[in-house]
Amino acid sequence: MAEQKDWAFPAEMRPRPEDWRFDLDRALDAVVQLRAEIPDDAFTASILGTERAGNGVVIGESLVLTIGYLITEASVIWLTTNKGTVAGGTVLAYDQATGFGLVQSLGKLGVRPIERGSASPIRVGENVVVAGHGGRAHALKATVFAKREFAGYWEYVLDEALFTAPAHPQWGGSALIGADGRLAALGSLLVQEKIDAGTLQGNMLVPIELLEPILDEMVRTGRTSRAPRPWLGMYATEAGERLVIAGLAPGAPAEHAGAKVGDAVLEVAGAKPKSLADLWRKIWALGPSGAVVPLKLARNGKISEVRIPSADRGDFLKKPHLH
Repeated sequence: MAEQKDWAFPAEMRPRPEDWRFDLDRALDAVVQLRAEIPDDAFTASILGTERAGNGVVIGESLVLTIGYLITEASVIWLTTNKGTVAGGTVLAYDQATGFGLVQSLGKLGVRPIERGSASPIRVGENVVVAGHGGRAHALKATVFAKREFAGYWEYVLDEALFTAPAHPQWGGSALIGADGRLAALGSLLVQEKIDAGTLQGNMLVPIELLEPILDEMVRTGRTSRAPRPWLGMYATEAGERLVIAGLAPGAPAEHAGAKVGDAVLEVAGAKPKSLADLWRKIWALGPSGAVVPLKLARNGKISEVRIPSADRGDFLKKPHLH
């Protein structure tokens, strides 16, 4: 990810203060740079790396919201404001269902928190601001081109995500700021969409209202009270009309049960999944973590059935250090 001094959006791609009915610079100052260091032996080190960089959004005096994959298993976190203030941070909570992560700043950031709004009123075709750390130079005037379900290969589903274009190159933990100046969504991914003229590159963002029901619990206890979902450690993808295993987490339940990369998933507990999102929902419907997940698989023209005792993904992750 580029350093602040290395790049800037062209002036015509940036939001102009006069085009918005809120204090643009104050809102942009709520976005901080986040850097995380992860131990070499962490479960996610080989997939997500041991040095991660992105953004966080200050939503409380010392409370920073970010996207969870940046801070999963982090042992060291540094936060940097647009004014150059640097403070250490510690992982407060990570909610796997939404993808949100919370960081507690260990020093004063001197940043006014941004108010939280809602993604629900934002319409397709509406202009928004997608901002990374670095003020106007790293703020992008974007358009919402879709609001729809999103399914991730890593056992993740959002009922409705936001999709914006053009793409922000510092998407992780970036802030989607609506016309009311409030935080409406948090950047998660870079996506490519096929359109008539070719390919559209944009970002997928997680609606902020998913945070509201769980925020107090995350702050108080570092987790939510809902039971962990059954996790298989199985990375699946849609290949035409087939659902195919594209990867397996080492040592995770699916690998132990004998599933292989390239297997097609035909059924979950006797029911055929219609899509990637439907596959995960059918697995989750079998109960909390620990539930046995029966899968019918196809491999080299042969059909087999496996019963996978699921796990809690959190049990595979290093726990946050206490400060």
